[in-house]
Amino acid sequence: MPRGFVHLHLHSQYSILDGAIRFEELFPALERMGMKAVALTDHGNMFGAIEFYVSAKEHGIKPIIGCEVYVAPKSRFEKGGEPYHLVLLALNNQGYRNLCHLVSLAYLEGFYQKPRIDHELLETYQEGLVVLTSCLQGEIPQLLLKGDYERAKQKATYFKEVFGDRFYLELQYNGLDEQKKVNEGLLKLSKELNVKVVATNDCHYLNREDAFLHDVLLCIQTGKVLSDPRRLRFPTDQFYLRSTEEMEAIFKEVPEALSNTLDLAERVDLELELGRYQMPSFEAPEGKGLEDYLKELAEEGLRRRLKKAKVQNEGAYWDRLRKELEVITSMGFSGYFLIVQDFVNYAKQKGIPVGPGRGSAAGSLVAYALGITDIDPLEHGLLFERFLNPERISLPDIDVDFCYERRDEVIEYVKAKYGHDKVAHIITFGKMQARAVVRDVGRVLGLPYKEVDLIAKLIPGGPNTTLEEALALEPRLKELANKDETLRKLLGIALRLEGMVRHASTHAAGIVIANRPLMDYLPLYKGKEEVITTQYAMKDVERIGLVKFDLLGLKTLTMMEEVVRLVEERHRIKLDLKALPLNDPETYKLLSEGDTTGVFQLESQGMRELLRKIKPSRFSDLIALLALYRPGPLGSGMVDEYVKRRHQKEAVKYLHPALEDILAETYGVLVYQEQVMMAASILADFTLGEADILRKAMSKKDPEEMARLRDRFIGGALKKGIPEEKASEIFELMAKFAEYGFNKSHSAAYALIAYQTAYLKAHFPHEFMAALLTSEMNDSDKVMRYVMECKEKGIEVLPPDVNKSQWEFTVEEGDPPKIRFGLGAVKNVGEAAVRTILEVRKAGPFRSLANFCIRVDSRKVNRRALESLVKAGAFDSLGERAKLLLSLPKVLERSSGNSKQPTLFSCLETEGDAKAAVSLPNELELLKAEKEVLGFYLSGHPLKGYEDLIKRKAQYEIRTLEGLDPGTEVKLSGIVTGLREIRTRKGERMAVVELEDLTGRVEGVVFPDLFKEVHTLLLSEVPLLIEGILEKDEEGRPKLRVNSIRPLLEGREEKEGPKRIRIKVKVKGLSRKELEAMKALMLENRGPCEAYLHVFTGSKEVVIKLPDDLRLMPSEALINGLHSILGPTACFVEVEGC
Repeated sequence: MPRGFVHLHLHSQYSILDGAIRFEELFPALERMGMKAVALTDHGNMFGAIEFYVSAKEHGIKPIIGCEVYVAPKSRFEKGGEPYHLVLLALNNQGYRNLCHLVSLAYLEGFYQKPRIDHELLETYQEGLVVLTSCLQGEIPQLLLKGDYERAKQKATYFKEVFGDRFYLELQYNGLDEQKKVNEGLLKLSKELNVKVVATNDCHYLNREDAFLHDVLLCIQTGKVLSDPRRLRFPTDQFYLRSTEEMEAIFKEVPEALSNTLDLAERVDLELELGRYQMPSFEAPEGKGLEDYLKELAEEGLRRRLKKAKVQNEGAYWDRLRKELEVITSMGFSGYFLIVQDFVNYAKQKGIPVGPGRGSAAGSLVAYALGITDIDPLEHGLLFERFLNPERISLPDIDVDFCYERRDEVIEYVKAKYGHDKVAHIITFGKMQARAVVRDVGRVLGLPYKEVDLIAKLIPGGPNTTLEEALALEPRLKELANKDETLRKLLGIALRLEGMVRHASTHAAGIVIANRPLMDYLPLYKGKEEVITTQYAMKDVERIGLVKFDLLGLKTLTMMEEVVRLVEERHRIKLDLKALPLNDPETYKLLSEGDTTGVFQLESQGMRELLRKIKPSRFSDLIALLALYRPGPLGSGMVDEYVKRRHQKEAVKYLHPALEDILAETYGVLVYQEQVMMAASILADFTLGEADILRKAMSKKDPEEMARLRDRFIGGALKKGIPEEKASEIFELMAKFAEYGFNKSHSAAYALIAYQTAYLKAHFPHEFMAALLTSEMNDSDKVMRYVMECKEKGIEVLPPDVNKSQWEFTVEEGDPPKIRFGLGAVKNVGEAAVRTILEVRKAGPFRSLANFCIRVDSRKVNRRALESLVKAGAFDSLGERAKLLLSLPKVLERSSGNSKQPTLFSCLETEGDAKAAVSLPNELELLKAEKEVLGFYLSGHPLKGYEDLIKRKAQYEIRTLEGLDPGTEVKLSGIVTGLREIRTRKGERMAVVELEDLTGRVEGVVFPDLFKEVHTLLLSEVPLLIEGILEKDEEGRPKLRVNSIRPLLEGREEKEGPKRIRIKVKVKGLSRKELEAMKALMLENRGPCEAYLHVFTGSKEVVIKLPDDLRLMPSEALINGLHSILGPTACFVEVEGC
């Protein structure tokens, strides 16, 4: 009888959208079944290998790391042909290394639809590996299915020659006739060739009833629906984690197939070395050790820093440097610091902007001396032990911010220096989060996308909100599920799949540097972006001892560099951001007013309100502000306490008089983790290393560690003369504050960037706004917001111009200066087209559209680009936009012939045609076209002229919604700029609309009952008054559940106001120029009143009712303007009441 059974062929969730097994469910199941070992064989990858290995060890189960690889039918370099499946298992550490090489090279050299190896690679890396013949897609099973036994025998003989007794024939039982035929052939081969057989079950899900979940996953992967009979699906429900008893029943005729699995598992002797750091190699100059070289560089750097700063207490700096160097060298991290300083200083030498610091590394004086950080830790009271604790050995973690646009240059330098085979990016896995999984499952079930999307939007925002939490928090979600069987099914499936791996991508910052080729440690991956990454996520990379470095791209650094360039260009001032005075009154005035659009970390509505409350007047206030503006402190009352004490509305109290020195800057409130550490040191004689352990235990609420450290704290406090009761009270208060305490080092470093951006905005507003607009030119919502900010600041933003615009936004001289829109922000144009325009323009400005057509190669600035430029207003200086737009089809038609460019006369003729045109696009049509290519209205707005009415009727502007809580009832005015109609499963019509006012835009949902009433109104393009409930999506963006929509100009709220305006004109005739001037004036003075134009010619009177988009507001500006255009005697304005 068999002694048991081991699963040797199993797919976890890392067989992405195919495997449905999670490790946290797998190992408890194996324990219940009494299985002592298990193999992981995901399709083509080893993504989950380390997580699997660690989890198995924790449960006392032997892990067997493997992979079901794809084998190219010929060479891995040849495309075409269906690859075969083959199961590989690592017997030992050499086998693990070889498996890493094979799986890596499958991606790096053999990828064609799937990552593929070939027989050449198998022979090269066969040592330490076991081979199983795999499922029906295996090479030998495929030959047996075709009836080609002899070739199957040849192939089996080949594998036996290469792998010897490490080659096994794999039997499966899944209810398929094809599998029975293959099993017969495999058993025959076993006898003839004396090759052992093993039984497997090709597990893709945990329980038999989970086959349906697996089916859903396959549909998500292939983009199919369950109702599609032709979709990819498994033919039976037998691919689950069978028990030993089930396997014994199935393979009772071949008991050795089970006992062989146990023997194979016994052969496995894989012990990975986890937790031991594999430091990358840094080559110091000849004759110098790493420790000596680090000391030399740090001392040189500190001398430079001290000379420049002219500090008084130099001795304290040298003492601190010596202590830090001792800790760094004793922990073996000299090479780490040398590597970081090397790539940071490379960036600085190449003029690539580098941030002043990030995270706890800003607390290191060695990092400051080496130029890694640019914030003085002694000046700002930052602790080295918060960064590197000698009493708890862990790798240092220095994160560095680089210019967003040039970060890749630094990474390429690192690869060139240490070897491309030793450096890689780090993979990250996207999971099925609550909203996304609801959408995925809804699509698979065949439900209308928009309906599913609306259900998904009922899930409260936030990336960590689970479906279970959503059902508890949102009663409408639960109500819908209770009422509707289909929705209940949708949510049930989504709950089971939530949290599973959805896709692999590249981590935004992390790279790994090894001392040997990376494939000796882990497998590599290459995705669609052609970036080589580790197959292990960050945590697993660290588990195997490899050292990761975070190189982040920060747009703000790019933007500040552009400001510096513009300032030097315009004012001949070379700004040194590192040398800015930290006590500038204008900067603190700007901050105290909350004028922080575009200021790093300080843009949000909530942050502006806090700035206005705190009114920072020194740099330490800014550090505290960044630490305080987080959910914990805001919800705990700490912030209110801080504000009151700062403004002397509440007395400053200290936990103990001895803490006054460390808490004075935050008015007795424990704001920083470093203050908790210092308090433990002062009151209970903790070393700062011990204090960091206490800080960590308090923030993690580790009860065992807290109890131990509490005794240690009280014992230390007693020795300092603090009574036990008081010491206990202080400890509890420290624990409470530590829960919300923030890393001061990180706060100080980011406060410096915030201050620098605020300084630039306060002193160079034009350059700042131009650079800010350039940095966000691909995000039309942000560009719109920043253009609005410019208008509020009295800075005019000029439209794009083919003769004056650059790629980026620029500052144009004048009194006052203005900002010119960048051509790079016009949709559909592109960098190559702009480069062409700028190059051609060097020979002289364009004189007309015709001249542009002649000079610019139409292959480089194509039809779509030219059309977009005209719509954007980039040719306004060369002609009227309406006429140019009207003439454009003929220009394009004539320029699309065989010739490279249109002729001079064809362009001139087209422009002439426009002059004779009768129907020119009106103002609203021009604005719509402009919005189409810029993403927003720039030269005007359909709501322009309605400002006073909007102020009276609307409660909020759209830009203020961000600062409101979900559930707030809002009333705002806007126009519909986008509408997507949806049909519910009941066939009812509803809509998702985009609403826009003068300050921004927001999406609103109009449910069926309301949509019946207002669907015509939504298409009318008239200004609207909208009421609804504010909601927020997972990223915190405002959304609106619309309850009411009516015309802004609805008469019932204007009963006391004027109803009609009659403009009476006595002239022989109105010229086109006068008509256009009148129209422009009316657009600037729009309001609630119907407008009539009475034209008197001799004895005749012609009355024209003006369209609704030219309703007017009676005002002096309107009357004076008409008099100016037509003359005071030729025009009379009459205003009628109700």
